[in-house]
Amino acid sequence: MVFDLEMIKRVYAELPGKINKTRSLLGHPLTLTEKILYSHLFHSTGQAFPRGKSYVEFRPDRVAMQDATAQMALLQFMTCGRDRVAVPSTVHCDHLIQAKTGASADLATALDVNREVYDFLSSISNRYGLGFWQPGAGIIHQVVLENYAFPGGMMVGTDSHTPNAGGLGMVAIGVGGADAVDVMAGLPWELKMPKIIGVKLTGKLGGWTSAKDVILKVSGILTVKGGTGSILEYFGPGAESISATGKGTICNMGAEIGATCSLFGFDQAMQVYLEATGRKPVADLAAGIRDGLRPDPEIAADPGKYFDQVIEIDLDQLEPHINGPYTPDLAWPISRFAQAVKENGWPDQIEVALIGSCTNSSYEDISRSASIARQAAQKHLKAKSGFTITPGSEQVRFTIERDGMLKDFEAVGGLVLANACGPCIGQWARHIDDPKRKNTILTSFNRNFAKRNDGLASTHAFVASPELVTAMAFGGSLSFNPLRDSLTNSEGNPVRLDPPAGDQLPKKGFAVDDPGYHAPAKDGNRIEVIIPGNSERLQRLEPFPAWEGTDLTGLRLLIKAKGKCTTDHISMAGSWLRYRGHLDHISDNLLIGAVNAFNDRTDSVKNALTGAYESVPKVQRAYKAAHQGSVVVGDENYGEGSSREHAAMEPRHLGVRAILARSFARIHETNLKKQGMLALTFADKGDYDKILEDDTIDITGLKQFAPGDPLTVVLHHKDGSSHSFEVNHTYNAQQIDWFRAGGALNVIRAEFAR
Repeated sequence: MVFDLEMIKRVYAELPGKINKTRSLLGHPLTLTEKILYSHLFHSTGQAFPRGKSYVEFRPDRVAMQDATAQMALLQFMTCGRDRVAVPSTVHCDHLIQAKTGASADLATALDVNREVYDFLSSISNRYGLGFWQPGAGIIHQVVLENYAFPGGMMVGTDSHTPNAGGLGMVAIGVGGADAVDVMAGLPWELKMPKIIGVKLTGKLGGWTSAKDVILKVSGILTVKGGTGSILEYFGPGAESISATGKGTICNMGAEIGATCSLFGFDQAMQVYLEATGRKPVADLAAGIRDGLRPDPEIAADPGKYFDQVIEIDLDQLEPHINGPYTPDLAWPISRFAQAVKENGWPDQIEVALIGSCTNSSYEDISRSASIARQAAQKHLKAKSGFTITPGSEQVRFTIERDGMLKDFEAVGGLVLANACGPCIGQWARHIDDPKRKNTILTSFNRNFAKRNDGLASTHAFVASPELVTAMAFGGSLSFNPLRDSLTNSEGNPVRLDPPAGDQLPKKGFAVDDPGYHAPAKDGNRIEVIIPGNSERLQRLEPFPAWEGTDLTGLRLLIKAKGKCTTDHISMAGSWLRYRGHLDHISDNLLIGAVNAFNDRTDSVKNALTGAYESVPKVQRAYKAAHQGSVVVGDENYGEGSSREHAAMEPRHLGVRAILARSFARIHETNLKKQGMLALTFADKGDYDKILEDDTIDITGLKQFAPGDPLTVVLHHKDGSSHSFEVNHTYNAQQIDWFRAGGALNVIRAEFAR
């Protein structure tokens, strides 16, 4: 089935003319990023937008949402006054299936315990014209790549790994639900014009090295902050040698370096993938305007002239990498990894090896991993670690079962999980004897923050390619290097594993009985959205209050977060996913993972009203009851990681007035603005150290709040002294209107009410 063909035809019909106008406007050859962004401007103003400076309004082609974030996005959308989504939009049920015993049982359990959420998502999709992918259909990003992504298109998705679609040459950007509401309502979607980082790839992958190792290497170069505010554009002969799904892997993990998105130019690998997934009409259309879906030739000839930064990687020289623990940018080439394990005292035994996730669950990934499992069985090896396999979609699962790969995994002790996110996002009922015992897991996932996978701070999580993870499951040790080390088999003989071998696409083609898609009603006006009145999991939203028109004075410090504070720390996933549609209930996890700078403990802050140390949400609820505003202070890159807007909505709901940080991750800063929060940064980062536990805080200058003008923070210390300093912001005029109105959704409601 080819989705949205008429929309794609319109995009391609207009693209060449828009590109020509853009080339004339900018006066230089164009990167692919520029071609796609300028062709998706909401208003054709004939204006050039400086990278990294100008806020720009875009018109994305489509929206995709996963079930955990779709709940809040659609609860917001249903209040904005539209009868139907203005662009093609889909919901994908992949986050709420907990991995416990195996695919069939876990899916059955999920259908039972999540029934009211699935009924809500199905009914609201039917009502407002969204496509609905049922539980078990697959992970959102793999399903989007197989069905919706197209070269030269632009989409937003309520998940930070939406950029996976860049593997098919699409500008695909992770956003919060309020941003998705803008697009679904047919309104302009705003983004600061990104800078562009060029990544030149030469050589060719081979042996044990895979596409995953490209992004693991890039993560080590740029760190978790290095891509912030930028799009990564991959080019060069090495880029063309990588499969479309391999490209998707690389783009997917661009989220780990803070990149707005990543993409590759249209090539033969993309054309073949489109055809293999039943979209030959799209492939033919793309081939017809091929030059418009690639950077101009001058870009590759002199990349330093057109990109803001250039990175070069020779794939012939690239080693397999393992990244971690606790951060996805701590990159180790395999040749140095065993020594790093020893020097750092990390637990050497791999207790569980996990492959799959939205990052690495394609047919190519599974076939290369299955080749390792197959030869291990032939060489009489058994996995020494627990070993799980997560297919990316029902189409992939059905096809690899047909081709015998599931049996290959099961023969060596592998456990096949449901086509869902599972352990990658903390949906894992892990069996472990002592939760406090230091232990190691190795995954082919994308993130490895503390507690990310199993909720245990004691777990050291490392990230590698699925084929390397599979091989190391047989070694059972981080010190094992399958490129050079032997293993002793059940017969007592030393054996070596050969490099993986697999197919980019199935030789017999993809097959599936039921992909799990439900089309919406043609007219949904008479369809009732199902929200049980006594639900503990779903809650209709009430508008946030507007700004009161005064400076904010007498605020208390809720927490001064120390070090890494991701959206997982601010609003944990795992068991909390069940409350993603109930703002009040999920607010009970507010900042429980953040480290308090004053006592180095999590979920323990001083209640200024009583002097007692209590949990963060309990203290904030006490402040709310007392009509006492508060401030959260953060460190560098505050809010990195997932796009979950709950991390912005929870503090807003409980009465936090401002977040003051050394720096913000892009998506989280936008989410805060959308919800009517103040997102401020220290003009002098050293002022972070001046904030004391018992301070009372004023934020002044709000009556004159204007783009580019700093505000002032005044600290009133317990000893009667005070400090004042400037704080910066990135609000433009429209975003200041959001703040004044109490949130962007209030502005939208007012517009549609006219």
